[in-house]
Amino acid sequence: MSGTNAASGAAPCRFAHYFVICGIDTETGLEPDELAALYQWLEADRQGRDPDTAANFEQSPLKRTFKSKVLAHYPENVEWNPFDQDAVNMLCMPKGLSFRTQADSREPQFHSFLITREDGSRTYGFVHTFYEEVTSPQICSAMQTLYQMHQAENPSSATPSSSSSSSSSMDSLASSLDEADSPSSSSCRSAACGGYDASRDTLYVSKALCLITPMPFMHACRRFLSQVHRAVAAAAPPPLPLESYVHNILYEVPLPPPGRSLKFHGVYEPIVCQRPGPGELPLADFPLGQTFTLLGVENLVQLFNCTLLEMQILLYSQDYQRLMTVAEGITTLLFPFQWQHVYVPILPASLLHFLDAPVPYLMGLQSKEGTDRSKLELPQEANLCFVDIDNHCIELPEDFPQFPNKPELIQELSEVLLRYGISPVGGAPPTSLEDDGRNGNLGGEQLAVLDLLQGNATLERLQALAKRTGVRVEALRGVGGEGEAQGGRTAVEEEELRNAKLNVQLREVFASRFTTMFADYEAFVIQSAPDLESWLTNREQMHNFDKASFLSDQPEPYLPFLSHFIETQMFATFIDNKIMSQWEEKEPLLRVFDGRINKARLYNVRAPSLRSSNYQRCTILKESAQAIEQRLLKIDHTAIHPHLLDMKIGQGKYEQGFFPKLQSDVLSVGPTNNNRWSNRTATAQRRKDRHRQQTEHLTLDNDLKEKYMQEARSLGKNLRQPKLSDLSPAVIAQTNWKFVEGLLKECRMKTKRMLVEKMGREAVELGHGEANITGLEENTLIASLCDLLERIWSHGLQVKQGKSALWSHLLHYQAREEKLEHQQFVLLYAVIYFFILTTSPSLTHPHSSLLPFLRHIQSMGAIKTDVGRARAWIRLSLEKKLLSQHLKQLLSRQALTKKLYKRYAFLRCEEEKEQFLFHLLSLNTVDYFCFTSVFTTIMIPYRAVIIPIKKLSNAMTTSNPWVCVSGELGDSGVRQITKNVLEMTFDCQNLGKLTTVQLGHDNSGLLAKWLVDCVMVRNEITGHTYKFPCGRWLGKGVDDGSLERVLIGELALPNADEDCGRGCRTPDMQHSPGQTRRSSITSMGGRGYKPTSAQIQEAIGEAVNIICKHFHKPEKERGSLTILLCGEVGLVGALEQFFHNGFKSARLFQKTVFVWDFVEKAVAYMESADQMGDMQETAEPLGLTCVSLCHYVSAINSSPRNIGKDGKFQLLVCLGARDRLLIQWLPLLVECPVIQRMYEESALLRDRTTVNALIAVLQTLHDFPITLEASLVKGIDL
Repeated sequence: MSGTNAASGAAPCRFAHYFVICGIDTETGLEPDELAALYQWLEADRQGRDPDTAANFEQSPLKRTFKSKVLAHYPENVEWNPFDQDAVNMLCMPKGLSFRTQADSREPQFHSFLITREDGSRTYGFVHTFYEEVTSPQICSAMQTLYQMHQAENPSSATPSSSSSSSSSMDSLASSLDEADSPSSSSCRSAACGGYDASRDTLYVSKALCLITPMPFMHACRRFLSQVHRAVAAAAPPPLPLESYVHNILYEVPLPPPGRSLKFHGVYEPIVCQRPGPGELPLADFPLGQTFTLLGVENLVQLFNCTLLEMQILLYSQDYQRLMTVAEGITTLLFPFQWQHVYVPILPASLLHFLDAPVPYLMGLQSKEGTDRSKLELPQEANLCFVDIDNHCIELPEDFPQFPNKPELIQELSEVLLRYGISPVGGAPPTSLEDDGRNGNLGGEQLAVLDLLQGNATLERLQALAKRTGVRVEALRGVGGEGEAQGGRTAVEEEELRNAKLNVQLREVFASRFTTMFADYEAFVIQSAPDLESWLTNREQMHNFDKASFLSDQPEPYLPFLSHFIETQMFATFIDNKIMSQWEEKEPLLRVFDGRINKARLYNVRAPSLRSSNYQRCTILKESAQAIEQRLLKIDHTAIHPHLLDMKIGQGKYEQGFFPKLQSDVLSVGPTNNNRWSNRTATAQRRKDRHRQQTEHLTLDNDLKEKYMQEARSLGKNLRQPKLSDLSPAVIAQTNWKFVEGLLKECRMKTKRMLVEKMGREAVELGHGEANITGLEENTLIASLCDLLERIWSHGLQVKQGKSALWSHLLHYQAREEKLEHQQFVLLYAVIYFFILTTSPSLTHPHSSLLPFLRHIQSMGAIKTDVGRARAWIRLSLEKKLLSQHLKQLLSRQALTKKLYKRYAFLRCEEEKEQFLFHLLSLNTVDYFCFTSVFTTIMIPYRAVIIPIKKLSNAMTTSNPWVCVSGELGDSGVRQITKNVLEMTFDCQNLGKLTTVQLGHDNSGLLAKWLVDCVMVRNEITGHTYKFPCGRWLGKGVDDGSLERVLIGELALPNADEDCGRGCRTPDMQHSPGQTRRSSITSMGGRGYKPTSAQIQEAIGEAVNIICKHFHKPEKERGSLTILLCGEVGLVGALEQFFHNGFKSARLFQKTVFVWDFVEKAVAYMESADQMGDMQETAEPLGLTCVSLCHYVSAINSSPRNIGKDGKFQLLVCLGARDRLLIQWLPLLVECPVIQRMYEESALLRDRTTVNALIAVLQTLHDFPITLEASLVKGIDL
């Protein structure tokens, strides 16, 4: 116990926590890998094979998976980092033990790994794997027996047989992972090419040396382990026993203090490492240059973008170290954010089922040499970024926003790489993995130097001399590698310095982008809680970041990316850390980032450039590289040299090629006099103590802590890495159950967020805080819902078919239903459909069945992929308020669901499935146009029906009618309607939300008058039906003489039968003018309802107020201004009421008089007065105003359109509002003597006070740029 305490006392400031040896246990002999066997058992059960069949002898014994063990680890335990034996063993040897013979390549390999604990902290492991001769006769005999059994089972196999064929390529991948390290067909195993004969072959088995450290000092650990192995392989014993070097690095080498460098001694050469200062980017020792070399700049930026948006990232390579290098490289670029989800850079074979996880993840999968990517079927690919490292390519998900200023970012990164001699274009150097003793890939410069040396005559003579004297070539190469370089540094040290400088400069470029984009993030953080406890208690209900205001403050090109990114878990955690920094010490990354923002403000004084979309290059590249170079050139600290220990004589005797058994008693206890360097970290120690006390205080309230961990964080953060210590079927089932619970919880949170944001004011009244959603945010939330549904449908799949699991399920359903339809219901369906079509001339909504929706999506040629079709289907169903109903219908075929999904799948958990459908049903309470607004270029069939007030009037019409439908995205053009036909169908590009219909005819024939009640137009795909009220005549000599009318539309409410089961809906936000208002104030001579003066003035104020609100919304979210001008509560209608008040419109035995008649007479008076010279003495501005009014009225009258007198007045008001002339024209009309003949004395237009008040109200419209639809101003030449 005292040894443990001594070992753990200084652990927080020790360079290394553990030294581990993994390999074969000669006492237990060969044991099959239970974890790999468990996976194969699960796969056999999934495929319906007998999981209890005999062992598979088809695979050569040298390729099978055997269990490795932790042979020793020193010390026994460290308080700050408890030793996880199973996890370390699995990650040191992910494939288990590997056997070789003398005919195989046995080059040592290096790789690294990490273990993520539940609190998010990480422990790094660095592994040097080499091959050691097997001296145990029992193991050699067992291998011989296994090979003979293999030959008996496969007598005809002359070459190593491949794994058995299977419907799942994941199964074959698992069984062949052992072959990844084997060389290509250049060498054969023994005489039988894969065989083993104990009498003539030498058997070797892998052994791993591992250092476990708290910080990622990759280069230093690799050099130390390499030197230890060289000492074992060398002909002469090392200067000191190996225990001295292991003891030294465990107990006498401290962590470098922040901002300092440290030199310690390995077996042969000194090793230098450095640690960034408090204001610098955190330590990242993995070579970023190699990551860029492997992938290329453009691919890496795309991968970086996918990581920021928390997609599923799968790295794929033969080399473990490449997997780790790319994973660590991409996560270090996220500063100041941190990956919050599953993070397993090296996924052991026994954990392949974890790829089924329906959460964001970043995992690395080892590939077999020559594996065809097309045969690798992954559980889900709809939101997957697949990174094929060895082939230097990536496969991206569909439809995701690009990182802001991507071309400029790529250009700056390319320039940095070129300064270090690295090509920005991806492509690894053409060297095999076995050629590099350190399992790293030589860069371009190194290869050039190597080629130069290989052609050097002096070096060739040295090599010949080395052969004659018996000096090993490897040792000579090592000495050459460690030789002196410029400035007294060795070549290896020079290379490490170069990598360190390149690393920090590449990272600074990315960090600079975030500093620019989030320079003002602190202004939008909502800090409303008085203390930490109340904040934790109400975390779920609180709005911590004002997203809408933040987005409105950003440059337009940044919005697509930022609207997605601020919804991620890493951003939410970043904001949480910012809020919690009020009550506890700042998280280190946040402290560095805030310091950089404050420095930028100090230099820029909140310059407008911080808000600009112009790309700003990083300005601290040179000084950041200089800081590292200065630390490495001037060593700040030197650790104690390795020294002789008090060891027992006779133990650990040196034997070349065999790692000795170390004396555990001297390695389990640290020195007692190391306080001189451990005291330097007393401040860090006290900080950890405070953090631990605070954690203990929080755990007193378990409910509070559980709520915080479960609600404030997503499931993915709690499952950062699967438990490696227990992988029984029960644990796997429990993990899947957690996934099911997490998916349901995520669905609840997403639907609630969508409802709260969409309901707006109603949500505020219900206590949900400020809710102001924009179309951009709405599209982001719906895209997130699509991703969630894909992950739910991917969970627990039996066999993967296509990239979209949801679309695959829909196609299975369609095939089944169409088969049943064809067999049983063809005749019945035809009779019913014929009855529906022939009994009603009005628009009939399509059946809410799933199949018509599927056929619509399949007919859309613009959508090319299964993922795109699935998302289009989701958006269409959501827009039609049928998403929950359709999914319920899809899942009602339980036999199909059982066929497609495993027992633990989300879709086979009945209670959770019902809750999931209920959450989706709640979305029916709001209106979405998520299909119409996204698929803007597709062709859509529209159906238009003209409904007359009297059918007789339509039947006797002899003219040629036409219609033109307009929407927010364009218009249909003029469409001719067949005479005496009430409806027509036409195809045109998506018009968006419909706004206006132009209806008219050519007035030909004897009976050209047409009395129209309304026009109905339906989008045949979405089912949205719009009603365009008219209630007026079209024809010369009737009503106002109009041959063409512009009708304003409103979305028609579905009838009660159709809305049944879909939930309620919010009131429409757009309305059209009703028939009552039109008839009461125009041609009907004022019959019906007449508003009072107060009501008229209130209507005008409200109409102007609505227009002002319209312009205060973001430009892309404003909708149609035509409805606000000409709709039921629009400005035109309100001014018509104002002009009709007290208007002498009709007299007995006289024809009807319209407001436009008054305007024309007033203009005629002004023109005649001007000709007589009466207006020459008026003020110049007033004269110009008269000219403009006369010009506009003349242009409207001379237009080729026959829009009638009311239509002309509407057009005059719209043009006057657009050109800011209304308030100038009103005084002219009021002063004109014509007003006395045509208006009562009590009319509002003759009340100077009222007119002045009207002018003041209309004055507010001058602040806004009013634009008019082409359907309103067509044919007007000003």
